[in-house]
Amino acid sequence: MPLTEQQLLNIMPNARPQAGVFASALNTAMTHHNINTPKRIAAFLAQVGHESGQLRYVRELGNDQYLSKYDTGALAIRLGNTPEADGDGQLYRGRGLIQITGRDNYRRCSLALFGDERLLSLPELLEQPQWAAESAAWFWELNGLNELADRGQFNSITRRINGGLNGLEERLQLWARARAVLCQPSV
Repeated sequence: MPLTEQQLLNIMPNARPQAGVFASALNTAMTHHNINTPKRIAAFLAQVGHESGQLRYVRELGNDQYLSKYDTGALAIRLGNTPEADGDGQLYRGRGLIQITGRDNYRRCSLALFGDERLLSLPELLEQPQWAAESAAWFWELNGLNELADRGQFNSITRRINGGLNGLEERLQLWARARAVLCQPSV
């Protein structure tokens, strides 16, 4: 059963016109990556809803000073960015509905979605609804989040996406709305 624009709005009321923009892209991406049960869809939409500001942001917010954390130092190296202050932290900032971040992740995502490394030269592709949704669903499946959703391990999903429990309260609110919209009362 495809997700409708109205269901998206019921889950993410702040999405407004973006719900219509993303409904089809999300349905396609979820189908491609086995996000295909009410439990999986509810958990996925809750996480995507938080990470994207309810579908309003497909590019990480932050000024050059904030994004410099991705440009030099240990985090830059861990993300596959060069250790020099050359701007790759800004170039490979978080994009897509789950915020793919860092050169290594862009390369892996590109190989999975396109079979080549085009995202390294065209990172803005992840700002387009189709690729914003596909990259999020790819990340979800790659990191075993369907299985965690099947078991209701929402905090573990949050940690795998965010590295901690940042924004947990909003994520839980989105998850509750998604379950109310998509799942049977016994779930």
